[in-house]
Amino acid sequence: MTATTTLERIESFLPERSVRIDDVAGDLGLRRAEVGVFRKIYGLDRLRFDPDTGLFDLVLHSARRALKALPEGRRVAYVVYAHTMQAVTPPHIDAAQVIREELGLRDAEAFALTQQACVSSLGAVDLVGELLRAEAPPGAYALMVTGERAYSPKVQLIPHSAIMADAAAACLVTVGGTGDEVRSFTTRTLGEFAAGLDMTREQTQGFGQIYGTVLGDVIYEAVARAELSFDDIDLVIPHNVNLVSWRQTIKEMGADPGKFFLDNVPHYSHTYAADVFVNYTTLRDRGRLVPGRHYVLVSVGLGATFGAMVITHREG
Repeated sequence: MTATTTLERIESFLPERSVRIDDVAGDLGLRRAEVGVFRKIYGLDRLRFDPDTGLFDLVLHSARRALKALPEGRRVAYVVYAHTMQAVTPPHIDAAQVIREELGLRDAEAFALTQQACVSSLGAVDLVGELLRAEAPPGAYALMVTGERAYSPKVQLIPHSAIMADAAAACLVTVGGTGDEVRSFTTRTLGEFAAGLDMTREQTQGFGQIYGTVLGDVIYEAVARAELSFDDIDLVIPHNVNLVSWRQTIKEMGADPGKFFLDNVPHYSHTYAADVFVNYTTLRDRGRLVPGRHYVLVSVGLGATFGAMVITHREG
């Protein structure tokens, strides 16, 4: 029987500096009325945003905490840096290699993954599980690191959708371990919307019209692949893009809104590929993750990729 991917430790990190969306509106070119729309309709209010925090200061914090769960004598075979924006450092700096060196994991193979945008962190977890099964020594681990800074207005604002914020997360992954069991992972990419922020008005409207239906279908497909029904799912742990898109999705699914954890949207906003794990750690720290219960991690990336991962929580 093939060993299952397990999440041995998940950690997240948010800078202490919290600002209201009004405080970044000027730099983003948002008028007062547009700020009102983001707050009243999209449900955004505050976000963590600290220009004085460097990229590696951001991502290494949660990575070091996740590595504390690594059993003595065990090897980290892969370090994967999953990020949304293609360019997060100057061309001469390989972020994945820097992260590996700073963590002292010099024997690990380090690389980045970005092709699925905000779904890249979930995709990286799925990928390292496959690599561990296919070619790593028995008992090896992988570290998935995600997080990036909203370093420019051009990458901080998704018009009529989200205001991006700073956060990071890390997952220590193995196969056949005692951590949360990954039961399935489903993605769907719609190439007709590959232009992302450069889509035409018609393409943007078309994406908005099918968004909830496609996302709901992907969630249901992931649940079915896990050999579960949606009634078996305790909570959907989503990305924080905004409230209105989630309300649309919930309506399309005909689902109970209480099964979707949206509490963090007004506090943290969308944090690229990290917010599903920020939401996971929030729930864990509040004692809301129950051993033996099933959860769905969900995100959508510009481009356009929809992703859902079903996990079963275990003790720890």
